[in-house]
Amino acid sequence: MFDAITRFAVRQRWLVVFFTIALVAAGIVTFRRLPIDAFPDVSNTQVMVLTEAPGLAPDEVERLVTFPIEIEMAGLPDVKLVRSLSRSGLSQVVIIFEDGTDTYFTREVVFQRLAHARESLPPGVEPELGPISTGLGEIYQYSLESGFYCPDHPREWARDAAKCPRCGKAMVDGGHSLMDLRTIQDWIVSPQLRRLAGINEVNSFGGQIRQYHVIPDPARLLAYDISLREVVEAIEANNANAGGGFIVKNEEQVNVVSRGLVRGVEDIERIVLTAEDGTPVYMKNVADVRIGARTRHGVVTKDGRGEAVIGMAIMLKGSNSKVVVDLVKKEVPEIRKSLPPGVSLTPFYDRTDLITACINTVSSALGQGVLLVIAILFIVLFDLRAALTVAVSLPVTAAVTFLLMGAAGVTANLMTLGGLAIAIGLVVDGAIIVTENISRHMADPANEGKSRAEIGLGAALEVARPVHFAIFIILVVFLPLFTLESLEGRMFKPMALTMIFALIGSLAASLVVVPALGTIFVARRDPEKGDNVVVRGMKRVYGPLLDVALRGRWMTLAIAGAIMVGAIGLVPRLGTEFLPALDEGAIAINIVRLPTASAEGSGRQCAEIERRLLARFPEVTTVVGKTGRAAISEDPMGPEQSDVFVMLRPKSEWRDGVTKADLVAGIGGELAKIPGMNPAFSQPIALRVNELISGIKSDVAIKIFGDDMDVLVATAERI
Repeated sequence: MFDAITRFAVRQRWLVVFFTIALVAAGIVTFRRLPIDAFPDVSNTQVMVLTEAPGLAPDEVERLVTFPIEIEMAGLPDVKLVRSLSRSGLSQVVIIFEDGTDTYFTREVVFQRLAHARESLPPGVEPELGPISTGLGEIYQYSLESGFYCPDHPREWARDAAKCPRCGKAMVDGGHSLMDLRTIQDWIVSPQLRRLAGINEVNSFGGQIRQYHVIPDPARLLAYDISLREVVEAIEANNANAGGGFIVKNEEQVNVVSRGLVRGVEDIERIVLTAEDGTPVYMKNVADVRIGARTRHGVVTKDGRGEAVIGMAIMLKGSNSKVVVDLVKKEVPEIRKSLPPGVSLTPFYDRTDLITACINTVSSALGQGVLLVIAILFIVLFDLRAALTVAVSLPVTAAVTFLLMGAAGVTANLMTLGGLAIAIGLVVDGAIIVTENISRHMADPANEGKSRAEIGLGAALEVARPVHFAIFIILVVFLPLFTLESLEGRMFKPMALTMIFALIGSLAASLVVVPALGTIFVARRDPEKGDNVVVRGMKRVYGPLLDVALRGRWMTLAIAGAIMVGAIGLVPRLGTEFLPALDEGAIAINIVRLPTASAEGSGRQCAEIERRLLARFPEVTTVVGKTGRAAISEDPMGPEQSDVFVMLRPKSEWRDGVTKADLVAGIGGELAKIPGMNPAFSQPIALRVNELISGIKSDVAIKIFGDDMDVLVATAERI
């Protein structure tokens, strides 16, 4: 079958040229549509159930909320593990399913079970499903800051008092509070980002959520004989609209609506509670009504300047992160136009930078590989056209690989594209063998008088069987990778698939493209000239060595065996690592304090850390400290925990001789001067992936189970 394909390709070589051009074009289009990310998504298939339970202590949350939900999740199809976390006022239950289970099916079955769980939960407690996202979901993060602006040019913004760069007038303070910034985030910025394709949710963190607070005076309640329950019921009853049908007059119809929704403090103050001798008793007679802030469980600080408000755009699982980030970045200038004067939207984390760096790394490796292949082939064959013929097999192989990746749903990332770059030496082997044999036959005196097509076809068929056999042998080598499961499978199966696709592409190139192009472009050399200078020099060295090795064949085998045994003996000394660390261009520091730490106190400590890092390390551009939990509690930290994100400059701008390890060591030494905390260093994506996979952010963790807390604590101390 393979021989017939090669014969057809040689006979219809110009058709093959046209097909090759079309194939490469299709590969480029497919690559642009492939989901692209910096790192393979190793997140498991899971559904997160988040339940707010205000006022309940952690043990009550566990007993009244978490445990009933866990019980309802038992017996769901394809469930692998259920884990939970109970904190003050919050329950998080994570249901992990077998790999390959449809995401929307898992959410549907969990949602159905939650309908039963609601019956056993405390009144007013409503569980909700977390967003459809992964450990790579937070693709774009930004902060909202209040500063100074020019009255004549409202879009001109400065963090400190200054003069307008356009007109020279003094700027005025925008005067926006943390509550104002959080309101702007929730009602102006977030809705505009959430409508973008590929954005699943926009998480808000920091600031203060605006509320109306009604504070009854017990003495006045007693004086009017009004209970607290009556106050609550009056507010509920007087905060609603009601439909009144419609009125038909002549040929027109007018809807009737009774509007009772409160619009401000004054409306609440005018709510009637009761009447004393025909005189109404208003809410303002028994209570103080004011604007207040919701009880918060998290604080954000930035660059040591105090509290801030940030937003995190969360990508829908399976979307193309580069495309989604580009959509967000395109929308941000339009969002800025809708912000009040004196408010700035400043991004501090952009996944595009990491994606671009990874793609550039792989592209550079591929480009260098192509140039090396061309250079070496030219040196050996002394035929530029033959070298270019082999080089054509690389874009053909890449095009076939991208087409098959798109069909199989494989994401383009550092692992898969890196596997393609590694496979360069493998995918050109067949093309080199076929081209070199065609070149040799073109210079063979025995082929004088034959057409180029006859010579090329005969040369290609001569080496076709060993080329096919060699490629199939390499394919078999990758098959054991498909037996990997769980995290290992999610990490290495896509890479193995990509390399197999690349080998299939190289087989197609060796069978079809190279024989066709070789009969067109490979030069017919003068047989009397013989080999070029480089090849003759290599043969002079290789010939005597081969002669010695063959005459002392047993000694040669003994030396080879000794080298192999020695190499195997060195393996235990090499050390092992599951995967080399990907430099994300940022540092994430998880800080844990004593359980009694408050959110405000932890925030002040984060601000001090930020000031020190910015003053001490010029490689640091921005430092953001997240303490506690956000509006969507995917990462339900307590007030004693903080994640400090240290954003770094490009390495070209670092001080001479400073490495990332040096920077981490220096930051660790600086943090050691601040008492009362325990820092652990990681990176933003790695930190999030660890937490999603195991529920713990550290690389190594030990879980202890039991009923007696004293025994658990003592056991943990011993470990």
